[in-house]
Amino acid sequence: MFKIGVMLESFRLPLQESIQAAGDLEVDGIQLYATGGETHFSKLQGSFLKDFCKRLADARLEVAAVCGDFGGHGFTIASENVKRIDDSKRVIELAGKLNSKVVTTHIGVLPHDPTHPRYQLMSKACKELGLFAVEHGITLAIETGPEPANVLRKFLDDLGPDSGVGVNFDPANLVMVCREDIPKAVEILAPYIVHTHAKDGKNLQPVDPEILYGIFAGDPKPEGYKIGDYILETPLGEGDVPFPAYLDALRKHGFNDGYLTIEREVGENPRHDIAIAVKYLKRL
Repeated sequence: MFKIGVMLESFRLPLQESIQAAGDLEVDGIQLYATGGETHFSKLQGSFLKDFCKRLADARLEVAAVCGDFGGHGFTIASENVKRIDDSKRVIELAGKLNSKVVTTHIGVLPHDPTHPRYQLMSKACKELGLFAVEHGITLAIETGPEPANVLRKFLDDLGPDSGVGVNFDPANLVMVCREDIPKAVEILAPYIVHTHAKDGKNLQPVDPEILYGIFAGDPKPEGYKIGDYILETPLGEGDVPFPAYLDALRKHGFNDGYLTIEREVGENPRHDIAIAVKYLKRL
């Protein structure tokens, strides 16, 4: 049986209210951002960490994964990588204290050409963090999104066996940005999948990942560019992610008891949308 999780920040509530909301939904676990807000890795220490863990235990929740995404352009800018890698190591250490085995992150837009200088820069960063993660019994999970599954698979294969780097499979990102066949993408990435996001969406017209993710990173928008003209995040079951076939593919390839963690980044009533998503997944 899959486990169902919820991204705490998706509730858009204060921390304690988010924990209570997740507990009320009777899910198995939560994912939290360790890169900002009340659960920043520098704050979630000492007595606050102990109290946080107790609140989770009281709500019968475990930590499915920790999000170590610091935004921006990921690991694609050499001058930023020293601090970004060091901060990511602190997130990995926190995940260990939370008894979580997964830290998820976006690494930036991966070039298709492995000889591209940015590809090598991203590889170097992931190798260092992956080895650090292995030392702490954790997998650094790259979230799917800006590149097709086969490009990410080659990158992971190039990192080599036992690299400590895996995949956080977000089917909505692959549908919205790359128009991927989701069951096929699962087949390609299966050996590396350690966590998933339960999210849905649609692609409205072909999109350039470099432009889209550049905007997400804070780059200026091209004149007249509207993200909503290209991608649309929807409630679960209302987008183009074929969830029954997707879950069948996960089962077929051995991801039978891992997490489907609900992430809801838009919408006026996220608590309602998350509750509907939990019911939808339980029905499946």
